[in-house]
Amino acid sequence: MSKRHSVKYKIDRRLGENIWGRPKSPLNARAYGPGQHGQRRKGKLSDYGLQLRAKQKLKGYYGSITEKAFRRLYDEAARRKGDTGENLIGLLEGRLDAIVYRAKFVPTVFAARQFVSHGHVLVNGKRVNIPSYQVQIGDKVEVRERSKQLAIVLEANQLAERDVPDYVEVDHGKQVATFVRVPALSDVPYPVQMEPNLVVEFYSR
Repeated sequence: MSKRHSVKYKIDRRLGENIWGRPKSPLNARAYGPGQHGQRRKGKLSDYGLQLRAKQKLKGYYGSITEKAFRRLYDEAARRKGDTGENLIGLLEGRLDAIVYRAKFVPTVFAARQFVSHGHVLVNGKRVNIPSYQVQIGDKVEVRERSKQLAIVLEANQLAERDVPDYVEVDHGKQVATFVRVPALSDVPYPVQMEPNLVVEFYSR
């Protein structure tokens, strides 16, 4: 598994947005970029800059996916019929770590990646430890029996700051989630505006 080298909340400050909507985000207290030059006035972004920023924001939201993995998802989205931007969102939301996060089995997308990697998750009764695994419609994702009483799981179930979207059905008593349908961009509860159309423009240059 590739390692994430950047500090996760620096992503918030670099982009100037609380992209996960977390109360702990340092952006709530320091609404400027990290580092000694963080408070400099920012000039107007070019079209390329806006496209790059949109890509960084989307990549960052899903736990700083590597460029190689993100490009692979984009290529698959472009290959499929329909709107490439919508297809990309569907593929990102279909990742196993994204489903674990949406189901509120863990509190953050970063915790979701680690939770899956450490073997705490079953898909249709079989253990899967690949965060990028693509969950199919109707698949059942559940927390392994011996992991159901972990503090991180019990605490995440009670989080009031976000709700489970309707394309994931969850039984928190059994710690089981079902991927009901592939969501459209408008279905995904992003705390900030995501612009997959700009990501498509970035890769289409």
